[in-house]
Amino acid sequence: MPLALLALAISAFGIGTTEFVMMGLLPNVADDLGTSVPTAGYLVSAYALGVVIGAPLLTALGSRMPRKRMLVCLMAVFTVGNLASALAPTFGLLVAGRLLAGLPHGAFFGVGAVVAARLVREGRQARAVATMFLGLTIANIIGVPAATLLGQQLGWRATFLIVAAIGLVAMASLARLVPPLPAEERTGLGRELRALGNRQVLLGLLTTVFGFAGIFAVYSYLASMMTEVTGFAAGSVPLVLALFGIGMTLGALAAGPLTDRALRPTLYGSLAALALVLAAFHFTAQVKWAALVTVVLIGAVGFLTTTPLQMLVMNKAQQAPTLAAASNQSAFNLANAGGAWIGGLVLAAGWGWTSPTLAGAVLAALGLAVAVTAGLLDRGAHDASRIVARSGGADAESATGPAVPAGDRTG
Repeated sequence: MPLALLALAISAFGIGTTEFVMMGLLPNVADDLGTSVPTAGYLVSAYALGVVIGAPLLTALGSRMPRKRMLVCLMAVFTVGNLASALAPTFGLLVAGRLLAGLPHGAFFGVGAVVAARLVREGRQARAVATMFLGLTIANIIGVPAATLLGQQLGWRATFLIVAAIGLVAMASLARLVPPLPAEERTGLGRELRALGNRQVLLGLLTTVFGFAGIFAVYSYLASMMTEVTGFAAGSVPLVLALFGIGMTLGALAAGPLTDRALRPTLYGSLAALALVLAAFHFTAQVKWAALVTVVLIGAVGFLTTTPLQMLVMNKAQQAPTLAAASNQSAFNLANAGGAWIGGLVLAAGWGWTSPTLAGAVLAALGLAVAVTAGLLDRGAHDASRIVARSGGADAESATGPAVPAGDRTG
């Protein structure tokens, strides 16, 4: 694998750390700035809002910028946002800093996925994209726990100073290791918008929203499930979250080769497995060892969906995949917010601490239904195109060979 993928993974590590670390620092921030923990929760929402807004906006603004320069610029915005968060004197300015730090998230992963796929030979693109996302999963094993501990010992501001330093390292790595891409790889905004309107791209984004909402319906309340149902002490929760991160890493490692081999079957299988594992968690949460095994499985099969989903929208956007890939990151964050909201609804209805697992299973099943529908529509479109091609005469097909639509290459 090219060293440039290391630079992308380092950047993803920094992004993943700052995205999730705030959840563990909310009490510290609330005490320091004189607000309540629920109010401090707006800092999580501010980052997610920045991702949703920034993915299409920054991708559009940088549509004619060389990919390498755009990656460096996006990490510069990320670094400034974290530095502003570290120095924010008031809660309002901290919210603004979190929003700024979230703006480049989606655009970076969108552009980064396109760059990663074009750094390797045909047939290894999914593995390259999965390598970049590996930085995000490792952040959940090492970055988030370490940054949380640092924030608890030295103050939450120290955490964001460290993340800003990671941003500087990432910028230097990108500038040094990522090669310039050929000029013909650049696309205009109009072309990107037309690609985003592709029906298969839209169905892929909808699959992301439903499928990942199933994960976050459970992950958002995992700590409470472990203490209230499984019987773990509060001090054991970081270990449980680290196990989830290990599962994510295992899923990311498997996702690349499987997606390169068969994209749609990998997507169908991972979503089906996710629905089953989430439903099983409703029962395994009662037993400590079974609950821990299930947490790892949820992380693994959940993150197994990310690479095929990212590759699907990129493939279907064809020659203008950047905005589609970035929009997929917005879809992930909409899933984050929507899953947490739905999980909260079933809890508020009094259905018990494990009820989000069943809600998550239903959401994952809906994601699978959308994915299968998209696959059937794609296959129908291919069959129709072949009939039209044959009607033009057998000589044309025999001379050129049967056309292979883009969707057939996705499994």
